[in-house]
Amino acid sequence: MTASTRATARPFSEALAFERAADDTYRATLGGVWNAAGGKVHGGLMLALLTAVVQHRVDAAQADAGAPPAEPLVVAADFLRAPDPGPVEVRTEVVKLGRTASVCSARLHQDDRVMLSASVTTGRLPDDAPRWVTPGLTSMPALPTGTALDPSAQRGPGRTLAKACAMRFDPADMPFARGDTGDARMRGWVRPLGEEPDVLFALLAGDILPPTVFNLGGDVGWAPTVQLTALLRGRPSPGWLRCESESHAVAGTWFDEDTRVVDESGRLVCQARQLALAPLPR
Repeated sequence: MTASTRATARPFSEALAFERAADDTYRATLGGVWNAAGGKVHGGLMLALLTAVVQHRVDAAQADAGAPPAEPLVVAADFLRAPDPGPVEVRTEVVKLGRTASVCSARLHQDDRVMLSASVTTGRLPDDAPRWVTPGLTSMPALPTGTALDPSAQRGPGRTLAKACAMRFDPADMPFARGDTGDARMRGWVRPLGEEPDVLFALLAGDILPPTVFNLGGDVGWAPTVQLTALLRGRPSPGWLRCESESHAVAGTWFDEDTRVVDESGRLVCQARQLALAPLPR
């Protein structure tokens, strides 16, 4: 086991480490245990890193105004290329500073090429309980059931990420794991290792489940995200996060995914919608 793959006490927080190189430029290192299928860096981790950098950038820009710490409200990202594990540079531009909402763009560069481009809207997440939510927001129990699948003990999707966070999958929504087919939906539970979930982990959780198209048959390899927009709706309570993904249309190689992330208290903390490419046949 090399230093880059060795498990750490808090693999999520440690993966978000960065240093400021200039007013608008930051340096970080991708990889470690946060690799997805095919050795690619997990897209949700890259989103969390860019958002953490933007929070720092906006806080620095508002330091003289005494503004409260910036929290992400919306993250909209275009995945242009798949970076390799290793050093990256994040270049930021503050588009607007406001009392209610600020906007900052961020681009992740590797070898002088833009890999990921994002626009992040920051502000303050609400402290109050929601006035209204969709009835029956989730039917999932707050805690993993006794029959939930532990990917660390399985061969297949999720095994690599099991070194980075605790995950459990609902076997009823993973027919592909039994060699069967079913609906384009996935359900599972996730939490960070060595710490409690925060809003950045809730963002990552919006892209943590195996692709829904795995249940339709075919290859179960890398399914690259092309565009993802996430709404952060609240700060998660301690414990497990419940994640549910479903697709509305799968056409050709393109498919969509809508993901809801609900914490143990029943609060909706993240909504993510992405357009992605189904795995190519081998």
